[in-house]
Amino acid sequence: MGQGNASASFTVVPNGSVTTPKGFKAAGLHCGLKKTTRHDLGAIVCDVPAAAAAVYTTNAFQAAPIAVTRESIGAGGKLRAVIVNSGNANACTGKQGDADAYEMRGAFAAAIDVPAEQVAVASTGVIGELLKMDRVRGGIAELPARLGDSYEAADDFCQAILTTDLVKKEACVAVTVDGQTVHIAGASKGSGMIHPNMATMLGFVTTDAAIGSELLHKLLRQATDLTFNMITVDGDTSTNDMLVAMASGFAGNNELSERHPGLAAFAEGLRYVCEVLAKAIARDGEGATKLVEVQVRGAESDEAARAIAKTVIGSSLVKSAVFGADANWGRIIAAVGRAGVPVDPETVDIALGPIVTLAQSRPVAFDEDAALEYLKGDTVVIHVDLHMGEGSATAWGCDLTYDYVRINAAYRT
Repeated sequence: MGQGNASASFTVVPNGSVTTPKGFKAAGLHCGLKKTTRHDLGAIVCDVPAAAAAVYTTNAFQAAPIAVTRESIGAGGKLRAVIVNSGNANACTGKQGDADAYEMRGAFAAAIDVPAEQVAVASTGVIGELLKMDRVRGGIAELPARLGDSYEAADDFCQAILTTDLVKKEACVAVTVDGQTVHIAGASKGSGMIHPNMATMLGFVTTDAAIGSELLHKLLRQATDLTFNMITVDGDTSTNDMLVAMASGFAGNNELSERHPGLAAFAEGLRYVCEVLAKAIARDGEGATKLVEVQVRGAESDEAARAIAKTVIGSSLVKSAVFGADANWGRIIAAVGRAGVPVDPETVDIALGPIVTLAQSRPVAFDEDAALEYLKGDTVVIHVDLHMGEGSATAWGCDLTYDYVRINAAYRT
């Protein structure tokens, strides 16, 4: 994570974590759900009932933990904790899966002495297999003693939520509100089965801002639309995706409202945290070697720009061309044309980083060697200008590699 001022509105906190905001502790451990000895059970706990909000997968098949978390947050908009396991999605597991998710909630609530309806549950991993609840129970019994507000405790949590991820994802910023320092932090996991509208990713945001659950949900949804909903790895949307935010209120600011002068800065900090996490997921796509960013401008509306950016970033042909360092702009314009929104076929510009390949929908002679060198880099930016309006959007994804097929050909076994 970078350092210094990322914006006039907020400051990036080096080595910040989900335990940096006041009032939060975390933990992670290995309970035996994974075949390896990597952590597979984790938790975040707030010292007080935190204002809570969440967004969920749009997949019609939603895993049991999502129903439990919806119920918990719906009971009063407050959470004291979230319990998370990796290695098993607890999805498409019928009534037993539902019972197991509720048992996870109840067992952890009892272990930390809080009401069950103030605990959220999240799971990620293989679909269609029942949880090994004897191992989950043992892990839950050990978690409370490991809870802490240190970076190491937060790191244990980050490790516990990973599946095929190669690296952990976290971010933290500080915002000044009413003269008080407010921290916003996040941790996420995601590598494959990633597509806009929440995919196989779990995300957890903590903040010590004083803010109500209704406004927190509105800001979280807005941030998600511009970040997590603008990434894709493979076009698949998972059964388990969830992004949960918790606010302790310990920063000491006056409660944020629609009219609060500090709201814009807080919203910008939240969006930045979500963007860092989203881009980290895209960069860590299964088998990926490059982060791909698609910037669209000149569209009739932001919605049209988002549709085009998502279509280009999700194109298997574009993704494979980037992997092969092939400056094949024809695949890009084909994706633009099938995005389902108005485009003028006579006015499209396309560039790969600084290298213009198409101007006003006509090929431009360019240096193939320079394009090859650019596409060999670990970050590739594709620029599309439609020259039709003021709409703009950015989407993120990755290249499509041999390793993606290898990883997913044997994911279950």
